[in-house]
Amino acid sequence: MSPRRIAIVGAGYAGIAAAVELVRGGAAVTLLDANRTAGGRARRVEYRGAVLDNGQHILLGAYRQTLALMKAVGAPANALRAHRLAIHYPGTLELAAPSLPAPLHLAAALATARGLGFMERSAAFALAFAIRRAEEAAREGETVADFLGRHDQPERVRRLLWEPLCVAALNTPAERADARVFSRVLCDALTRTRADSDLLLPAFDLSSLLPDPAIAWLGERGTKIQLGTRVMALARTAGGWRLSTSEGPREFDAVVCATAPYEASSLLGSVPTLAPLAARISAIAHEPITTVYLQYDSRVHLPFPMTGVEDGHAQWLFDREALGGARGLVAAVISASHAQAALDHDVLATAVHREVERLGGTLDPPRWTKVITEKRATFACTPGAWRPAADTGAPGLALAGDYTEGPYPATLEAAVASGLRAARNLLETS
Repeated sequence: MSPRRIAIVGAGYAGIAAAVELVRGGAAVTLLDANRTAGGRARRVEYRGAVLDNGQHILLGAYRQTLALMKAVGAPANALRAHRLAIHYPGTLELAAPSLPAPLHLAAALATARGLGFMERSAAFALAFAIRRAEEAAREGETVADFLGRHDQPERVRRLLWEPLCVAALNTPAERADARVFSRVLCDALTRTRADSDLLLPAFDLSSLLPDPAIAWLGERGTKIQLGTRVMALARTAGGWRLSTSEGPREFDAVVCATAPYEASSLLGSVPTLAPLAARISAIAHEPITTVYLQYDSRVHLPFPMTGVEDGHAQWLFDREALGGARGLVAAVISASHAQAALDHDVLATAVHREVERLGGTLDPPRWTKVITEKRATFACTPGAWRPAADTGAPGLALAGDYTEGPYPATLEAAVASGLRAARNLLETS
């Protein structure tokens, strides 16, 4: 029998994971994406001769499926720089986990944290102990703010520890974020093994991290790679699916729709029987993320490669030079950036430059700045937020993406897991 011909629409982390899994399963795969650079919302961007990302990302040691996929496709061994769990707000909070088994490393980090009093440390440790029972820690429909209040977390611990972790992980403010998802993330990252809590900071651009080696791996195994090809519509046929693309119609036995939700809703909406599903996906609320890049002529002496900003526009500053990037390049990350995204780019860049100076010393103005806002970077991870399953109910059509059903918020790990899930769904129903 000929292998099943399966199209994957979208070459982000979800689509790439689905492609690799389907090739392993013996399918004849075609990978299509409208963008000429693979990676989706986690890809390289070139600007003024510099290689940037369309958003600064970090990974965790707990991202087992992403790390396994990177290894399988031959991603560079030095693509990620591991740093033990640490949160640094210079002059305000210094928390660093030693090399001890979990959860002792977290207990030691809290016990030795500078900037927290005894009662604040005790309260934080009590919550950390509670989230080891993640399924029971948070209540159905509870927000992170209510969850922290119920566990008697002092204001300073909330403001400097839990709320920054919440907005970084869920890209949703604590007063609106889902406490169950938050407790699951904390449980898996902080309480299982020490290595799970490691911060893995990319040393290369995000396309080099996984998409580029995966595209090479897939190409070597006969996958048809069609970057720069837009898919406009889907249609059921007697034997499978027809894709209307910018290069003409193509027919396949099955399809994985691994685009962003707003694109998925458009594609699914072209199939009359899937109109209700498309409408629900279209109604998913989103949160933005803004990254401000500042290129200085000299090195910026930030206290740490990843430095927290208290009471600023930016939440975290990343020393890209220290992470293997260009000299004098700083990336400032602003999660849930509704207010900042509305500012003039020059105004925002100037404000962030002042925050860099506050933490790194007096500097000449940057040679250039670049503001990148993903207006629909992630779904809003609120209590009870609906997320579609991989199975669309239409034979031979599966969904993948970090917004689909799963235990985690919209992260690279969620994207990879969704791609594997969609691929297995199709392999099991062949």
